[in-house]
Amino acid sequence: MSEIIPPLSSTTEYYRPVDVFVVQPRKRRYWLHAALLLATVFTTLVVGARMQFNFQHNQPAFYADDDSLPIFPLSWALHSGNLRMGIPFSGALMLILLAHEMGHYLYCRYYGVSATLPFFIPFPTLIGTLGAFIRIRSPIRSRAMLFDIGIAGPIAGFVVAVAVLFLALGFSKIAPAFLTGTSVEPNYPLIFFVVHGLLAALGLGHGTAGLPLGRVLIHPTAIAAWVGMFATALNLLPGGQLDGGHIVFSLAPRTHRLVSRVTIAALLPLAYFCWAGWLVWAVLLRISGMRHPMVPELPGIAGGRRWLAVLALLMLVLTFTPAPFAHSSLQDVVRDLRSGQ
Repeated sequence: MSEIIPPLSSTTEYYRPVDVFVVQPRKRRYWLHAALLLATVFTTLVVGARMQFNFQHNQPAFYADDDSLPIFPLSWALHSGNLRMGIPFSGALMLILLAHEMGHYLYCRYYGVSATLPFFIPFPTLIGTLGAFIRIRSPIRSRAMLFDIGIAGPIAGFVVAVAVLFLALGFSKIAPAFLTGTSVEPNYPLIFFVVHGLLAALGLGHGTAGLPLGRVLIHPTAIAAWVGMFATALNLLPGGQLDGGHIVFSLAPRTHRLVSRVTIAALLPLAYFCWAGWLVWAVLLRISGMRHPMVPELPGIAGGRRWLAVLALLMLVLTFTPAPFAHSSLQDVVRDLRSGQ
């Protein structure tokens, strides 16, 4: 390609050759994606083995007491094949996370948008991971593309998580009348109660159908579904550069900043009264929520995609839990610090 110089006369045009710089596409670091994937499989296997051990001994998945296994029982998991016990949880969770990220990735490929493969994040904590993400490296050329790429991940992850939940609640069992020790108690989103009710109506609860969900000792794969639902809700928060923020921007670019501010304002009381972690998300949205990559304003979003936006709102309602863990509000944290616990 050459730079064209305006003609010097009415009859003759002169073209001056210039240097041409070709931007080479970045090399894909497949080794890094593979290493992070394997590391995340390993960390989720370790915590999954712990959950399965607790389930077999009629204890909650996050059982924590003086006689319990450590939160990340590495040496125990590597002993005598215990790591294999984590396969159900790890397999279910990795499938949900992969479905979500591949929803984004495949739509990027469909539209010719440059994007990386998923980066999984291993983390030796209660669930063994901090999730996954992809990086989009080229501009998105229309609001319709932004909408489709943004919503594809939550829909794919939600569908797989619901399928896992149906199976997992079927594998669950009746909780003992008196549970010993203490545990981190997860609270369940609305979709858990919906699926539990459907299984009861269909007579597929295997003895747990007539019980309140609080009386059910849920299988580790149900914890994987819980993590998947929680991740879906986080991504659908309408602000910043989260999937929900992309959906809002594609629908109404000029209201994105306002909606992001409203979301941040709503997270602050939720952090104080429900779950301290919302404070972290409020800070993250404040850092990134006031800006968004530019996308051409025209053309707008057609009617069919607006119905999908309603579906995204419904998924948020079904998966959102104001207090993902019991007794974990900022108010509770401050009270425990003052009492020295």
